[in-house]
Amino acid sequence: MTDHAHFSYLHAMADKPYAYLYPPPAGVARENGRYVEQRCPVADLRRAGATSLDVEGFRLIEHHSQMADFLDTRELTDTYYRECALLARALTGARLAMVFDHLVREREPDRPALGFGREGAAPAAVGRVHNDYTDASGRRRLERQCRGMDAGEFAGRFAIVNLWRPLVDEVRDTPLAVCDARSVRATERVAADIHYPQRSGEIYLHTYSPAHRWYYAPRMGRHEVLAFKSYDSATDVARFTPHAAFDEPDIPAGTPPRRSIEVRVLLIY
Repeated sequence: MTDHAHFSYLHAMADKPYAYLYPPPAGVARENGRYVEQRCPVADLRRAGATSLDVEGFRLIEHHSQMADFLDTRELTDTYYRECALLARALTGARLAMVFDHLVREREPDRPALGFGREGAAPAAVGRVHNDYTDASGRRRLERQCRGMDAGEFAGRFAIVNLWRPLVDEVRDTPLAVCDARSVRATERVAADIHYPQRSGEIYLHTYSPAHRWYYAPRMGRHEVLAFKSYDSATDVARFTPHAAFDEPDIPAGTPPRRSIEVRVLLIY
């Protein structure tokens, strides 16, 4: 384990940042942002005491899945989505939980510099400090997910929670770190456009502050889930949780590349 890590922060800029996660149109740069590596203290989440989704923005949970094959799409949607919806409701007390997305990521064997994680054929670890939704895109997700429902069903508080689980016995390579939401100021969040082949989205990138408090769980295993807040319409709780992968130094030779699955859950209270 390590007590410091290097995180890739956005350098302050006047234009709105963007990135293409596929070959961009002719004459257009793949991304327009400049990123700065910052060496930051990172604390052991297992020694941090109890944390909360509504206070720090994250929580580590022991959770055993009944899944046999996380690469089986049908088993994922039939079994794992149900497990994750039940877990998210238990963690938050939400009235409804709708799993709307999942992604399996694997660190590249040659460990290139961490970026947005979409340079190769399959999603890889994301090294940029980011949050998956902004104020605007979080609300767009609600509208898309609840289209056709009675407006009264989703008129109150709603949130989006990520559930991140390793798919290796022990994560020694490229763990995921989360930043205490209380240590991040609104002025450090920068809305950025992310372009996919079939759509575009908006996320928050982050500029650096020495006040940021980072945590990770060393050697996470398949039986553990790191839950963290990606959006909350309530303004008196943790709303956004910056996160990023980092390369842990001095891992043993032959350590398997990190493989993980993340699931996003829309919660309605």
